[in-house]
Amino acid sequence: MAETARPTHPLSIDEAWAFTAERASVTTFFFDFDGVLSPVTDDPDASQPVPAVLGVLERLATVVARVAIVSARPVSFLRSRFETLEHVDLYGLYGLEVWHDGEVVTEPAALEFVPAMARLAEQARAELPGEILVEYKRLSVALHYRVAPELAATVERWAHEQAERLGLRIQRGRMVAELKPPVDQDKGMVITEGVRNAGCAWYFGDDMSDIKAFDALRAREAVDPGFFGMAVAVANPETGAEVSSAADLTLDSPDAVAAFLTDGLRRF
Repeated sequence: MAETARPTHPLSIDEAWAFTAERASVTTFFFDFDGVLSPVTDDPDASQPVPAVLGVLERLATVVARVAIVSARPVSFLRSRFETLEHVDLYGLYGLEVWHDGEVVTEPAALEFVPAMARLAEQARAELPGEILVEYKRLSVALHYRVAPELAATVERWAHEQAERLGLRIQRGRMVAELKPPVDQDKGMVITEGVRNAGCAWYFGDDMSDIKAFDALRAREAVDPGFFGMAVAVANPETGAEVSSAADLTLDSPDAVAAFLTDGLRRF
């Protein structure tokens, strides 16, 4: 039987699943964590994947070539939430860390910034208002102002000053400014590399950094007529409109993501 021609965007969900099922052996599914597999919480340490996620990801990994989580979280955090998953790769800190086949690989160029990040986290706790939650991630420092949105300008100004002083980069997200090493690595680059030998890929995201991943799928389609990429946004009140406008499909919540995948698995 001849393979179905690659569908064009926009397309129906049925078309997307049919094409994916036909090419399951060369398909990769990528997921962000916060806001996609887990609700966003005031305290980042309290975040947990929604109950149905673990089972559905494990089942998905048995029918497609690869499943991976691509997150701003460190691999250590992701491992603590997904330790029962045996066949899911983890990209932490926008790809600066990778968990694959039981090992963590860290981008060497970022390692020299570990001491500076530890000092920066302590400085942030001392200098910023107490309402700001400082999340130290070994290779980056995230400044969360979710419980005090009126302090956004204060956080942004402080982050900009430290980035200038230390030669760091700023990654902005949902009620957060994150300082990270000046190393060329982001979700778009992870996906560009991750789909190099794929025939089909899906990416589920909810924040500004995920748009680069969507763009990577589009770029691969542009140079490979046999490749199909599906960009899925997850709705939220902060960055939802911009992310949805760059996606093929928008789902309502992490629970909706799990339900969507459960339904999709019936097509294989």
